[in-house]
Amino acid sequence: MVRGRPREEGIDDAVRDAVRALLAETGYQRCTIDAVAARAVVGKAAVYRRWRSKAELVFAAVIHPVELEPPEDTGSLRGDVAAVLDVIQSSLDSVELRQALPSLLADVRADPVLEARFGDVFLGRERGYLVLMLDRAVARGELSQRPDPALVHAILLGPVLTWLHLFTETPPSAGLAASLASPLHAAVVALGA
Repeated sequence: MVRGRPREEGIDDAVRDAVRALLAETGYQRCTIDAVAARAVVGKAAVYRRWRSKAELVFAAVIHPVELEPPEDTGSLRGDVAAVLDVIQSSLDSVELRQALPSLLADVRADPVLEARFGDVFLGRERGYLVLMLDRAVARGELSQRPDPALVHAILLGPVLTWLHLFTETPPSAGLAASLASPLHAAVVALGA
């Protein structure tokens, strides 16, 4: 038996499209739940049933949704690291995120309840998928033990976030994820030795 009202098809996509358009046009501060609902032609209640706050909505619309696809199993830790870096780069490399990131992070940090939820919903899921990747590497004998997933998360996320949102240089000609894969793989191996 299905409980509650069934989700209407297309609302999630319409809301995410509205968020991205509003961020590009007006920026994070003016991207309100009211404005998103009006732009998506849905009720505010439909938005709040799916996302608890503006910060959660913006993160889900421009970085990644609550549900994540499991990390690709390339057959090697080096390949898995490169695949995860590709995913991180593609999720962080957008005009909309450049508009939203400083204020989004400030909102999350300013509210302990939101910060805890953000950690559970988004960062916790990301870290859970990294655990899958690391456990596969241990099973293949590429790591002697699973390193601290929080450290691996920081090692993989930090350089990409820094390059895309702090540096002004263009990415290396080989591509950012491809250029970082070998040194970051070595760092993960060192942590799992």
